[in-house]
Amino acid sequence: MTSSLSKYASSQPVRNRRKFLKQLMVFPASMSLGVIGLEAASAQSGVAGSVKALTFDVFGTVVDWRSSIIREGQLLSARKSFEIDWGEFADNWRAGYGPAMAKVRSGELPWTKIDDLHRMILDELVVEYELSGLSEEELDHFNRAWHRLSPWPDSVAGLNRLKTKYVIATLSNGNVALLTNMAKNAGLPWDAVLSAELAKHYKPDPEAYLTAADLLGLPPEQVMMVAAHPGDLRAAARNGLRTAYVIRPLERGPGRIVNNNAAAGEFDYTASDFLDLARQLGA
Repeated sequence: MTSSLSKYASSQPVRNRRKFLKQLMVFPASMSLGVIGLEAASAQSGVAGSVKALTFDVFGTVVDWRSSIIREGQLLSARKSFEIDWGEFADNWRAGYGPAMAKVRSGELPWTKIDDLHRMILDELVVEYELSGLSEEELDHFNRAWHRLSPWPDSVAGLNRLKTKYVIATLSNGNVALLTNMAKNAGLPWDAVLSAELAKHYKPDPEAYLTAADLLGLPPEQVMMVAAHPGDLRAAARNGLRTAYVIRPLERGPGRIVNNNAAAGEFDYTASDFLDLARQLGA
C-alpha cells in the first residue's frame, strides 16, 4: 500500500504532489487499509474470525417440525378418515420429547435413540386419540415423519451461504439416521451429521457439545452453536462454545407467542434467520 502511494505521488507534477502529500498527512492512519477493507478486517478479528465451525440445533431451528407433522397427519387422515386436531396432536407428540429424554439422562431408561423415543410417545398417542386400524408398517411410516420434516424458507439458502466460510454440522438430539434422511429429503447441505447419539448423552449434557467439538477436531471456543432455544445455547456456552440465537417465532404455530427469555446481548449473535446470520458473520 505504501509503495503504491509513493509511486502515485512521484508521478504527479510538483504542485499536485505537494497537495497530495498534504492531504495524506491529515488522512486517518487507519484509512490506509481502505474503507471497504476495514469492515472485513474488523469482522475477521472478532468472534466471526475465531470460529471455524457452526453446529446447529435442528428441530425448530432448521426445520419446521410442527407444520410438517400436521401435514403428515392430514395425509394419514385422508387414507384412514381420522378426524383429529393434528395441530394438537403434533404439540403433544413434541411435548413428550423432553420427558422421554429426561428418563434416559437420569438413567431410568438405558440409552435410547430418538426414533425409539418418538415411537414410545406415538404408541401412547395412538391409544389416546383412538387411531385404530393402523398396521405396524403404517405406524412405522408415521413415526418416521420426523425424518421428513420441511426446512424453514431461509434454511437451505442460509446454510449454503454459511457453508462458504465455515464447516457446518448438525448437533441435534435426533439420531444419525433420522438427521441423514432429513438432510436428504430437505436438501440440507451439511458438511457433517453429528448427533447426541455419538456421545450417548442428550443435550444439555456437556458430553454432547464437547464430543461434537472433538469430532470436528476443534477446541470448543472455535465452534459456534446455532439454535432457536436459549437453554441449548446457555448449555453450549457453559462448555466453552460460542453462540448464535436465531429467532423462530412460528415454531409453535402462528398466533402463539414463543417466549424463550433471552436477555439482550446474552449471546454472541442474535439473528432473524440464517440469511441474517450469514450477513452478520460475513459469509
